[in-house]
Amino acid sequence: MKRFTTMVLVLAMVLVWSGMTLAEEKKPDATLKFSEGSVAVGIGWSWGKGVLNYKGKDQAFKVKGLSVGEVGITKAEATGKVFNLKKLEDFDGLYAAAGAEGTVALGAGETALKNKKGVVIYISPLTKGVNFKLAVEGVNFTLEKK
Repeated sequence: MKRFTTMVLVLAMVLVWSGMTLAEEKKPDATLKFSEGSVAVGIGWSWGKGVLNYKGKDQAFKVKGLSVGEVGITKAEATGKVFNLKKLEDFDGLYAAAGAEGTVALGAGETALKNKKGVVIYISPLTKGVNFKLAVEGVNFTLEKK
């Protein structure tokens, strides 16, 4: 009985591992890079701007409601992977914290965000030691009009 239980456990672990590997290899629908600067240090209101690369084209965007939590850091840079982006217009909107949802495993300092249209963004800081903080009302991403 103990041997059977061990075999079942090993089989379950292999299935979970292989599923995670497949999920981690899923190609993002878009990528982004942005910089963030705190406007009112201590209050937490912040802004940022960046570029979304979707279907080979760059689109500028603004972000509000995301700040760095460390004292003394007033500017940070980050990259991101965007999933479930079916059309460019779905990128705009208010994002809240999201779980990893099986798409990618979050590493140290990474943040997962999701909007009401199902778009998920995984943000990875480029600035060493930075952890992003989300505003209580969420993080707002807005595409800039050309």
